[in-house]
Amino acid sequence: MRLQVNIHKDFGKFQLDCSFETESGQITGLLGGSGCGKSLTLKCIAGIEKPDRGRIVLDDKVLFDSECHINLPPQKRKVGYLFQNYALFPNMTVAQNIAVGVADKAARKETVSRLISSFYLEGQDHKYPRQLSGGQQQRVALARILSSQPEVLLLDEPFSALDSYLKWQVELELADILSAFSGPVLFVTHNQDEVQRLCQQVCVLDHGRSQATRPVQELFKAPRTLSACLLSGCKNVSRARPTADGMVEALDWGVVLDPGRPLPANLSHIGLWSHCIQPVDGPGPNRLPCQVERVVENVFSTVVMLSTPGGTREFSRLRLKLEKESWAALAGRNPLWLELPSKDLLLLTSN
Repeated sequence: MRLQVNIHKDFGKFQLDCSFETESGQITGLLGGSGCGKSLTLKCIAGIEKPDRGRIVLDDKVLFDSECHINLPPQKRKVGYLFQNYALFPNMTVAQNIAVGVADKAARKETVSRLISSFYLEGQDHKYPRQLSGGQQQRVALARILSSQPEVLLLDEPFSALDSYLKWQVELELADILSAFSGPVLFVTHNQDEVQRLCQQVCVLDHGRSQATRPVQELFKAPRTLSACLLSGCKNVSRARPTADGMVEALDWGVVLDPGRPLPANLSHIGLWSHCIQPVDGPGPNRLPCQVERVVENVFSTVVMLSTPGGTREFSRLRLKLEKESWAALAGRNPLWLELPSKDLLLLTSN
């Protein structure tokens, strides 16, 4: 089963242009910052919002087609939508909430009983949502969705309503549930760790525009755009300019670097993961002297903030992450010479 999305919606100052595909057995992450259009995309797929133009197709069933004037109502789309706050009916019990989704009245009791057992909700069936933990509420919401036998699942930041101590257990439970679902799954989040743990592929949304869908590991190993790089968690980014001899001038860091490979067209920035930076003894290729500005001690590592020859503010600073023992051997060096290895440089375009 394949879900194909190609839609546009105009809100004046904000425009959504989103295009991607996902298939059965795939969990596709929609990754982006607040206000980039992730939830709006899900609402368009579910039929809650109507795009201005485009197509949404689930296998051979057209859910929306602006040219053919097709716009199926939500109840005919066979789409299961998990809202951020789960949207349980507060005046209904667990069993009643789940029963809402069962269309076959004859099978309602059996279906509810089966889902309560499958979602480990035994003994909770007569309780109301306010009497449940956040993880239990999520399981009830998912059971209600699956009771309607959806062909695709839309999960809108499913952990945002949970306290941090609950998230880990609920995430494990959700992973088990999704592994048993046979259709496509869209997972909306702004958290790169959730994408890395739960999804097989990811589509980055930046100010309403979708980028090419990529395997998750490829995104985190080699992001191609500035927005994808920042969303992947990379903290070291500089504006960049190609030089005539094939080198790259990192404008914010105040250094010219050898990328070790051809530059992409429209290069605009360069990036580097904190753990890839290597402290060295002195000058050399791809090296620069830095001043230690701040040292942050974590439980198992040390983060060092450094100013570069390019300055002391924003992108001009570098973030170095080391094991505690490694930093202890370097403490006191100022300036601290760093090498930015060619093989680890991220060559980025603006879009």
